[in-house]
Amino acid sequence: MTKITVAALQLALDADIHSNIDAVSALVEEAASRGAQIVLPPELFEGPYFCKTEEEAVFATARPVYEHQCVLAMQKLAASLKVAIPCSFFEKDGHHHYNSLAMIGPEGELMGVYRKSHIPDGPGYEEKYYFRPGNTGFKVWDLFGARIGVGICWDQWYPECARAMALMGAELLFYPTAIGSEPYDATLDTRHMWRRAMQGHAVSNCMPVIAANRIGVEQGQAFYGHSFITDEWGELVERFDSVEETGVLLRRIDLAQAAMHRAGMGFFRDRRPDLYGRLGEDR
Repeated sequence: MTKITVAALQLALDADIHSNIDAVSALVEEAASRGAQIVLPPELFEGPYFCKTEEEAVFATARPVYEHQCVLAMQKLAASLKVAIPCSFFEKDGHHHYNSLAMIGPEGELMGVYRKSHIPDGPGYEEKYYFRPGNTGFKVWDLFGARIGVGICWDQWYPECARAMALMGAELLFYPTAIGSEPYDATLDTRHMWRRAMQGHAVSNCMPVIAANRIGVEQGQAFYGHSFITDEWGELVERFDSVEETGVLLRRIDLAQAAMHRAGMGFFRDRRPDLYGRLGEDR
């Protein structure tokens, strides 16, 4: 298959997991009705973004992948609609907790789990309290004749993450996200640099990028949406520009055309891994 249709979802989320699952499901159904094959919801859509503060009781909401309500609901939906859904969820594995993603295939099958590699720690985004750094390594999956890579939120700021997935054969990069205002600095608006970082991944790897963010104000923290889809040149071919916009972004992508451009640009031909040893040093 040389063409694939992808979708990114944007919506506000509340404290009730069941209403959130219903809201996301309705948008997945809309995306599927419009031809989407891979549908990306935002990060941790099970409820409000709880990492704003450190609350011990929140750990009780984590579940193993085979028991998590969001994963189970998306598996059932994927099987009925014949779509793939990268499903973000709060994972419990024994005594450990992760910010994880279940890759759900079009038969509802669990294709694997990716655990977020880069964990932020700062005002309003105190994720290191809740999550261990991921131990799965970066992941790619084969779906509908394409190979996709998925990072989670803070991963999207790291060019190494995008390049690693590209080197593993990814042709599309997906990023579920929860990002908005910075509580320590009301003047800092990261929405445009957030986009530019991922547009850079699209350009440097010559492949489309799909990003889904939440919207709404949660305990004084405003999530700004601005979900988007780029082409292989990093151009914003589909986007939401208002913090009030809820819905589905949809794009039919020509993988053969992107592959031709990727080969022509020579970014992978001209790599010099013999010079990149410094990138692997922890200092």
